[in-house]
Amino acid sequence: MQKHVKKLDPNLFIKKANGVSVPIEQSASGMHFSEYNIMDKLKRNITDHGYSVSTAIQEKAIPEIVSGRDIIGIANTGTGKTAAFLISLINKSYIDRNQRVLIVVPTRELALQIADEFRMFAKGMELAAVATVGGTNIKRQTYALRHKPHFVIGTPGRLKDLIGRGELNLMLFQNVVLDEVDRMVDIGFIKDIKYLISLLPKNRQSLFFSATVDGKTQDILRSFVTNPVTVSVKQQDTAENIEQDIVRLSGNRPKIDVLHDLLIQPGFDKVLVFGRTKWGMEKLMRALVERGFKAAAIHGNKSQNQRQRALLEFKEDRLQVLIATDVASRGLDIEDVTHVISYDAPASYDDYVHRIGRTGRAGKKGTALTFVE
Repeated sequence: MQKHVKKLDPNLFIKKANGVSVPIEQSASGMHFSEYNIMDKLKRNITDHGYSVSTAIQEKAIPEIVSGRDIIGIANTGTGKTAAFLISLINKSYIDRNQRVLIVVPTRELALQIADEFRMFAKGMELAAVATVGGTNIKRQTYALRHKPHFVIGTPGRLKDLIGRGELNLMLFQNVVLDEVDRMVDIGFIKDIKYLISLLPKNRQSLFFSATVDGKTQDILRSFVTNPVTVSVKQQDTAENIEQDIVRLSGNRPKIDVLHDLLIQPGFDKVLVFGRTKWGMEKLMRALVERGFKAAAIHGNKSQNQRQRALLEFKEDRLQVLIATDVASRGLDIEDVTHVISYDAPASYDDYVHRIGRTGRAGKKGTALTFVE
């Protein structure tokens, strides 16, 4: 049964961009990675990855994490927080090979993305990572875990499964990251997170990242961090450089025709379209393909391989349109998305913020359009 969705005020979806495109290098405070107290090999990997100057959250968080403090990081997605914790913890594991890191995230896509970033930053440092996510071969993951990788990145469900099979012992992890905690709470992982925390050693370094900290999230925090430093770079809910507007639908015109007319306009080069249901988004994708658009869909009914293939094609500009349900709205880091279109209005303002955060990343200009009946 479709749950009742409370209609949001359409005015929430209208906001003019400031018109200024600020590269991330300039929007950061200007501290170079060469100035950080981290290993030279890691500094070289950071430079090779194309980073030279840290973002605000990296500048605030990296020295605190490197010094061993627990962190509460309050930051929107797209601020560079993944690199902040990865750089710090790769440095720690490189110096002390006995240090192991558990990173818990809400979605498969985010876990795989963090694993990819790990490989870039840890290149040539003889550190291993395994992503433990559902929808993929568990035997391969158990085999990788038996080799005691330094980093385990996983979703709560698969981590619990591996613990139940005796393949994963959380007492062996002295460093733990909970990323996008608000999202994990939203999608019903609160019990699982509390269970995972209960299995961790008391003596550990704990890093907690969330865009918001409300009652339920606070509840997790209390049992997770000790004497933490709070690092906040969340100035506002939506980025200044995202032009936000609504598309009013008139009763007699098919919605797909309105979308079609937008997609054929100049500048709609790399478009993310969000909708409410898996079935609806699959149907929309097929209709667009029939009309000649290069499009694919990612949602819960797709296999992990299908999702990964669609994401890769979109990243590599082989698709113009990627259609998704809200499972894909968090944590996806895709460069140069020109437009985010909410084909179905989001269920909450929080969902809206996360959807539109896929465009206007790294200080570039982006556009978000919401269809309103």
